[in-house]
Amino acid sequence: MTNNLKRKSIVFFLNWVQGQEEGLTGGDRIWIELAKKWSPKTKLSILGSEEAVRIGRKNISQKIEMLICSKEIRSKNLLSVNSLFKNSISRTIKGFIFLRTFLKNNKVDYLYSSSDFPADSIPCFLTKLLHPKLIWIAGFYLFAPPFWDKNSPYKKIAFFRGFAYWFSQIPTYLLINLFADLVFVTSEPDKRKFINSKREEEKVIVVRGGVDVTGSKNYKQTGKNKKYLACFIGRLHYQKGVLELVDIWKRVVGKNSKAKLAIIGNGELKSALCAKIKDQKMKKNIDLFGFMDGEAKFEIFKNSKIIVHPAIFDSGGMAAAEGMAWGLPGVSFDLESLKTYYPKGMLKTPCFNLDQFADNILKLNEDSEKYKNYSKEAQDLINQEWDWDKRAERIFDKVFRR
Repeated sequence: MTNNLKRKSIVFFLNWVQGQEEGLTGGDRIWIELAKKWSPKTKLSILGSEEAVRIGRKNISQKIEMLICSKEIRSKNLLSVNSLFKNSISRTIKGFIFLRTFLKNNKVDYLYSSSDFPADSIPCFLTKLLHPKLIWIAGFYLFAPPFWDKNSPYKKIAFFRGFAYWFSQIPTYLLINLFADLVFVTSEPDKRKFINSKREEEKVIVVRGGVDVTGSKNYKQTGKNKKYLACFIGRLHYQKGVLELVDIWKRVVGKNSKAKLAIIGNGELKSALCAKIKDQKMKKNIDLFGFMDGEAKFEIFKNSKIIVHPAIFDSGGMAAAEGMAWGLPGVSFDLESLKTYYPKGMLKTPCFNLDQFADNILKLNEDSEKYKNYSKEAQDLINQEWDWDKRAERIFDKVFRR
């Protein structure tokens, strides 16, 4: 079987990856880890934006062909609706032209679009039309919240971005649902949205994500003498609930004045987050670390007692799993996707009760038996279900050994 697979060629198409700030999305983690694990078994090429190729070269040690489709976008207003619209059209056109030329000169069996954004999905859809025998694997990792939803993270000045995001998914969802051979999603609730008369259940694969458990597998978490009562890791984005987290921590500090929170991550809300921390007089209780990876990040986990995941809209969120691998029990809102993502090891809070969220943090801190049970559940869950080596192999089997 392995010899046959070596003749299979797969292209990872990553043309929407953009931005100059350090940090990786969940979708980035997925393609990076799949590329690492799949490259020895197939002929794998990465075609993408200059930013995507830079990320690939930084995070993938294996020798993989990486080609730039689109030059890096340099703009102070990179995330404005106008800029996003222009860049999306430009990268969609450039990506399709580059992909079409690549297929003229190379045999490709599988084509993976790493996201539903038009710059990734539409060039792959058009290529599928030109090459019907090509197997198109479409990544669709998050459905945009309806802009009219009262719990939408896109409010006030972010409303138009939220509307544009929601609106842009209408055509890409239809194209992927009608023409993709396989669809990657991150949670079970999203799976049924892609099962239809042409695509049976086994062709919608729940990727979910994974964690490198090499360093944490045998680590024993005690929860004692930790500098930080809790730690957050993730993008500083509306959907992740980072601004709400300051309000939650204000409540925690109201009952435990020495409680400290570590925040790991970068993103568009960095300035707003810093301003809110200052306004709430929480600078002594919240430490911002920016983007961290490797040993520096692991040291924060070792010095933390709980991992908090206050996302108010998410398809799952694999960042919390990184902390759970080190035995940190989690606290989150009771989102539908998290019921299957984190069935154990995470204390769920009624949506979106900030008081109860704070109380759950304090409960884990004060009840040693409860903490011990949730800590063990968290680490066991990640070791058994989230090990990237195991996850990548299972996905590989579902794609290539059907």
